[in-house]
Amino acid sequence: MRRFYDGRAVVLAPMEDVTDAVFRVLTRTVGADVCVTEFVNVEGLLRGCRNAKRKIRLEASDTPTAIQIYGADPERLAEAAELAAEASPAFIDVNCGCWVPKIAGRGAGAGWLREPEAMVAMAKMVVDRAGGSVPVTVKTRIGLGPESHMPIVDLARRLEDVGVEALTIHCRTAKQGHSGGADWSWAQKARAVVSMPVIVNGDVRSAEDAERAIRETGCEGVMVGRRAIEHPWIFREARAKLAGEIVAAPTPGERLSLCREHLLANVAERGEKHGVQVTRRHLAGYLRGLVGASALRQRLLTMPELEGCLAMLDQALPEARYVDAFDGFGVRAPTESDCRSAA
Repeated sequence: MRRFYDGRAVVLAPMEDVTDAVFRVLTRTVGADVCVTEFVNVEGLLRGCRNAKRKIRLEASDTPTAIQIYGADPERLAEAAELAAEASPAFIDVNCGCWVPKIAGRGAGAGWLREPEAMVAMAKMVVDRAGGSVPVTVKTRIGLGPESHMPIVDLARRLEDVGVEALTIHCRTAKQGHSGGADWSWAQKARAVVSMPVIVNGDVRSAEDAERAIRETGCEGVMVGRRAIEHPWIFREARAKLAGEIVAAPTPGERLSLCREHLLANVAERGEKHGVQVTRRHLAGYLRGLVGASALRQRLLTMPELEGCLAMLDQALPEARYVDAFDGFGVRAPTESDCRSAA
């Protein structure tokens, strides 16, 4: 496990309806070091739900990729981890950070932070059952809230004691959701008391953010979530920055070419209708800053056929250019509605 985090990794975060096999392949072409699947509901997986089985299916080339599972019952989590391990992921990650009320309110995700003792016991159970086959890691928040009570430092130490091999910390409380700023100092405090790798998550929106997060915390890497939805080049940019190299923004042609590649891959995976539809959530990012972007996006949003979409992109490619003063990096971070949380 630690071989993936020995350096300074830039990791694709798990996001429901986003980090499927198609998107993982695409982000690897632009520099993602490690990828994590969509959230896998342990109850669905253990019942043999088709969608859950799809999520844990990993092609030989889809590596290193972790499978993230979530649930409220420690026995079921441990059982599901054993099943997921059969797919040969790089590691099994336990979601203890999803703040969405319908998940955390039922005791799953960040709901585990209500009882750190139970969370540690659950992690031990998962490690005991699946840790012999694949490493087990945990992704969590700095606490449930309020901000005056942050169990993450002691929790990090105790999770390592029961065999967890790496920890990803989203540096907000569960009650914050995506509001307010992420406080990376908590990752630094946790990293100081453990020997396992710690990954920083939250507000990593640029190559500069990635470099600063690692420099300030001493952690082994950063995890990028919402920003990757519309600016997947952040992985390439962050890796260049961390290597002390010149950070290259995508050219206008690269934006349209990657959009085309993503569209073709989604249609091949899902069929024309659904493939065209799911690519639309990324259009704002692919076209950001280009002359005529708004008009082109509107036409693409109303075109249901692959051939028509490709024709529009191909027509725009030869003349593609940025508007004056746009440097290719100035993409807004997606809003909460851009990425649905686990269902």
